[in-house]
Amino acid sequence: MQATVIEALSRVVYFSAFDEPRRAQLAERMIRQHYLPGETLFLEGDPTLGMWIIEHGRIKIFKLNPNGEEHVLRLLGDGDTFNEIGALDGGANPANAGALSETTMWVLPSAVLQNLIATDGAFALKVVQVLSGKVRGLVNQIENLTLYSVMTRLARFLLQQAADPSLSGPGVTRATIAAHLATTPQTVSTTLRDLEAAGAIRFDRHMIEITDERILRSIAML
Repeated sequence: MQATVIEALSRVVYFSAFDEPRRAQLAERMIRQHYLPGETLFLEGDPTLGMWIIEHGRIKIFKLNPNGEEHVLRLLGDGDTFNEIGALDGGANPANAGALSETTMWVLPSAVLQNLIATDGAFALKVVQVLSGKVRGLVNQIENLTLYSVMTRLARFLLQQAADPSLSGPGVTRATIAAHLATTPQTVSTTLRDLEAAGAIRFDRHMIEITDERILRSIAML
């Protein structure tokens, strides 16, 4: 099992500069977790266990509005990390997390992560750089939701899907995409048909294929 977590750590950007003995030492402190589709990993407001690393599977980070409606903040897959903020500041989980597919993960306890920050300047700088990139991503997401139409948002998401396997695959349903784009599954289906009519994609119930990236990028305003 240790060999598995060492391999998982080798794919995580935070630990790219660590040699194998150091990854092995870190692996001894990590906790393995396994979830089935639909299971909750943690709830917003609960104490933070640490930083999570996905070995294999798909998960969603989401918020619920007062009516219980879900908004998906992030879709994550193999090699992705999440909940770094709670692990670093010692606060509660800032959002909910749920499994979209059968998922195996590892938790790096908060105390271990905080000790790495305090004792390794290069690692601390890497954390700052990675978290800065994630903040930029959230700013872009807010921009998309507030400034652009559903068609533009969906076109952008499809282009992101093509570049990032974490955004597709088991569990990433039309309902999940709708919750991520702040719309409804029916609107997603209708907009996919519109994108198909525009010649940007080929669409059926089980597959979306980009047939003309130039047209899709134009609709995405990129």
